[in-house]
Amino acid sequence: MTQQRGVPGAPSEGPSADAVEVRRSTRRRRTVSAYREGDRTVVLIPARMSEAEERRWVRVMLDKLAAQESRRTPDDSELGRRATRLSEQYLAGRARPATVRWVTNQNSRWGSCTPAEGSIRLSHRLQGMPEYVVDYVLLHELAHLLVPGHGPDFWRLLETYPRTERARGYLEGVVAAERLPQLPAARPGESG
Repeated sequence: MTQQRGVPGAPSEGPSADAVEVRRSTRRRRTVSAYREGDRTVVLIPARMSEAEERRWVRVMLDKLAAQESRRTPDDSELGRRATRLSEQYLAGRARPATVRWVTNQNSRWGSCTPAEGSIRLSHRLQGMPEYVVDYVLLHELAHLLVPGHGPDFWRLLETYPRTERARGYLEGVVAAERLPQLPAARPGESG
């Protein structure tokens, strides 16, 4: 038998902040495990654990998952080198950002740029997408360091990147797919 419930007082920052679901199982004796399921974290614990033990183990497992995810996340220094390479290759080295970094708080944009500060931020949602797509978004933000708006001068800068249209089409497809209704996941043993 498994009991499910959310955890009040779960951390309010990072990917685990969306939702934490604790599943208690009478079959589980000693082990605790956790995994991400969409925008929530599922923590599996033995049914006999006290609420204090549950809270402690939820914190431990959230920290463990965060550490695993940070090891898999490309770092900002690599992103900065990539920006320099793209600027040299496609913008004659004229776009020189002060900072380039991955961020987890951009869910409605792929990237953003603050020309006055020279800062560029790319959404973590780009991680795992084809390199030409990430390069396009990074080049798009680099171009904003030279031309703030989306007028003809801006788009002329991006014409030099041969995969602009392909990358834009890919991102449009991702957005369209996200808008499709979600089908419920099949349960183990069920076929669809």
